[in-house]
Amino acid sequence: MMPLSPITQTPIPTMLPWQPKILMTRIRKPISLPVVSSPSFSVRSSFSLCDRPLRYAVLGAGFAGLSVVWHLLQHSIKDLWIDIYDEVGIGGGASGVSGGLLHPYSPKVKLLWLGEDCWKESLKLLSVAEAAACSREFNLETRKIAQGSDSFLVRRRGILRPAVSLKNMDVMNDNSQNCLASCRIESIDKDAAQNLVPNLCVPLNLAFYMPEAVNVHPKSYLEALYSACEILVRNMSTSSSGRKVLCLHKKSVGNLLELAGEYDAVIVCLGARTAFLPELSGRLPLRTCRGVLAHLQLPDDSGEHYPEHGPSILSDAWLAVQGPQNLHLGSTWEWNSRNYSPDVSSDEASKAMDELIPKASAIFPGIKSWAFAGARAGLRAMPPLTFHGSLPLLGCIDDFVGGNHGGKFWLFTGLGSRGLLYHGWLGKIMAQAVLSCDETLIPPELTSWKKKQ
Repeated sequence: MMPLSPITQTPIPTMLPWQPKILMTRIRKPISLPVVSSPSFSVRSSFSLCDRPLRYAVLGAGFAGLSVVWHLLQHSIKDLWIDIYDEVGIGGGASGVSGGLLHPYSPKVKLLWLGEDCWKESLKLLSVAEAAACSREFNLETRKIAQGSDSFLVRRRGILRPAVSLKNMDVMNDNSQNCLASCRIESIDKDAAQNLVPNLCVPLNLAFYMPEAVNVHPKSYLEALYSACEILVRNMSTSSSGRKVLCLHKKSVGNLLELAGEYDAVIVCLGARTAFLPELSGRLPLRTCRGVLAHLQLPDDSGEHYPEHGPSILSDAWLAVQGPQNLHLGSTWEWNSRNYSPDVSSDEASKAMDELIPKASAIFPGIKSWAFAGARAGLRAMPPLTFHGSLPLLGCIDDFVGGNHGGKFWLFTGLGSRGLLYHGWLGKIMAQAVLSCDETLIPPELTSWKKKQ
């Protein structure tokens, strides 16, 4: 009988602690992500009938899906087999093309609903991903994670939001006084703001600086988080936490019922693509919204560069700085689109630039010197507005699938434009609910959408 060997054995790295003083974690060598084929009978049969592992399917390999996978592995004390299904692979959807600006505040710098918990758990997952990246430096020849000299995992330069509206200035000032100690908001004047970003336009002589806020490279982060899951599986193979298997299938799932007989639980983390499943189509309070972000570069002969320690910028358009001569500019909002292709036509890119450049130049006039270098797009799943803001949709969806499934089908979607903030904490809660088969572990604010269906 073939012994259990879910992942090719490599030396087990030591997980590194959170390092807040590191300014940037670079990915030094491109590597490619292996896709594991469907489990073979010989491997599957290494579990005897009496100790059959729990088998879970996670649909989606973006922020939500990989967070759930990580926490399922961490919290399960039993033998566990996890299959991830995503037709475009790790970070191939909207998560992989998000802006990557991570902080726990609204546009009026108000702390978001349970923002402290979300912020804390997101930092924990960033730490996990950085540890995986640093420990092996992604030097496996079979992996490809990022390209270009400005590739990084986390850029720690803070985020700056200039005040642009007299109407909201007093509210923003009040909100900024109630910031987290772990993500401070400093009210600064024009001179201080321009010390951070020369020639920045600060029309009201006021800007809000979040020095602990970070800029995450989403694709690189998700690849590293998946690698961390692999490392965890290997570590657990010699522990008392039960045997673990993790498989990635680069394929789509046509409907949920086709998985009913094979899995103990199915967790749907497909973002906007959730609405394309026949059991859920037209039944969720979600709106889709396509967003285009542009990649801009400074020409090598321009003699200019973005300040080495300069923060990213939030305004009517955001600037996510990738390096001294690279930045991402976003984002457009095309409501009710069903186009989830990341590819952007020349016409769509031109329209996006026509919309974004005037917004960006109102705050950062120097953007006009930067050249267009490409564009990507993602289809967001936007949840409805509630008393607590726009909150993701979580819960057991057995009733949507039909029949008595005993807590088999679960939903985690509607992260909107805040997937990076919400994914860590909500992924942890979702994993605990699935493992316990107990929906009451999920805050009622996140399951209340079901009562309206």
